[in-house]
Amino acid sequence: MLNSLFGPDVQGVRDNAKTNSGANRFPFPTSGSAPPAPYPSPEDWRDQWIYFLMVDRFNNPDRGPLHPPFDGPFNGYQGGTYRGVQEQLPYLKNLGVGAIWLSPVLENLHFPGHEVYHGYGIHNFVRAERRFAHNPDEADNELRALVDAAHALGIYVIFDIVLNHTGDVFAYDNFGATAPHSDSRQPVHWRDATGTPTFPSVEGVAAPPIDALVWPEEFQKDAYYREQGVTVGDDVIGDFSSLKQFRTDDPDVQRLLIRAYQYVIARFDCDGFRIDTLRYLLGDLPRLVGNSIREFALSIGKKNFFTFGEVFDRNAEADIARFIGRNTADKSELVGVDAALDFPLFFNLPSVMKGFVAPRALVDMYAFRKQVEQHIVSSHGEATRFLVTFLAGLYPSSGIAKSVG
Repeated sequence: MLNSLFGPDVQGVRDNAKTNSGANRFPFPTSGSAPPAPYPSPEDWRDQWIYFLMVDRFNNPDRGPLHPPFDGPFNGYQGGTYRGVQEQLPYLKNLGVGAIWLSPVLENLHFPGHEVYHGYGIHNFVRAERRFAHNPDEADNELRALVDAAHALGIYVIFDIVLNHTGDVFAYDNFGATAPHSDSRQPVHWRDATGTPTFPSVEGVAAPPIDALVWPEEFQKDAYYREQGVTVGDDVIGDFSSLKQFRTDDPDVQRLLIRAYQYVIARFDCDGFRIDTLRYLLGDLPRLVGNSIREFALSIGKKNFFTFGEVFDRNAEADIARFIGRNTADKSELVGVDAALDFPLFFNLPSVMKGFVAPRALVDMYAFRKQVEQHIVSSHGEATRFLVTFLAGLYPSSGIAKSVG
């Protein structure tokens, strides 16, 4: 079991990726042999059309949706699998897809009533989600097989990752999964493997259940979580509904998250990270992550590992400039993430195209972008050239979205 971020299993995977970084990729090794060398990065990510898919909603090769119709309203798991995605890779290749961006694939909570089919409630930061596996005991291997199959077709794989929060791992005393916001910490009880709020503290739990709490074990400290109830307005000091927020300004939390996702790169050989809720990360974590992930990827032969984040705002240029690249004006020593989703364009372009507002709105958007990013240079070049543009199609009754960038 991968219980510790500093245990021999985790360290062995990291070391093996570095050892094999100069080895040949193809043909893929037979079962039981050493894993292949890490897949090399593309020369330029701007040449890649990225296709987003939600693993649970994409395809199950063995049966139809668990709760038909496929586009009906349903807030639970429908049964998509890693093998279902792998089966459709030739179809995606024929579409011209250069990379697939997978919704979160790391383990979420499994007790009833607390599942989040979209995957953004991670509670184990080094294990693949078992629900998406044909054989739950082989989830890690099935995810790696999907990535290897994509690489064999020349398709890169981007993982959607979460740094800001974990799942509904504890309940607030006298409230439950959510509580009103408080400026100070509130008393909580951590859930056991059935979802029952049992433990008054996450520390010192005898034989902690692998299907509860937060894993690896280094995350099991109460001080690492805000425990202040829900976020108020646009404030970052609180939970996202029932998803419990880390203290992302804590250096120990930062160190553990970075190490966990370095392991994910080594174990599953992904080619990039899309970072959820980037704008809410505190303590310069976005730039620390950008540097640490980039340097680890370089050490195993991935010279152009791509990191881009979500800065959800109609007028996000100023926020985006805080996270991308190096600010040459303030002599920052850290290079942040490579890019951000271009939400300003997403919000402004449709109104211009439909004639609701004058084209001047786009001109003004780009003029403002040039102003706020004049001193920002990313690891891949001028920052404004690496915003990830996207289109989104939504089934209104189901909340199922497909995006390409």
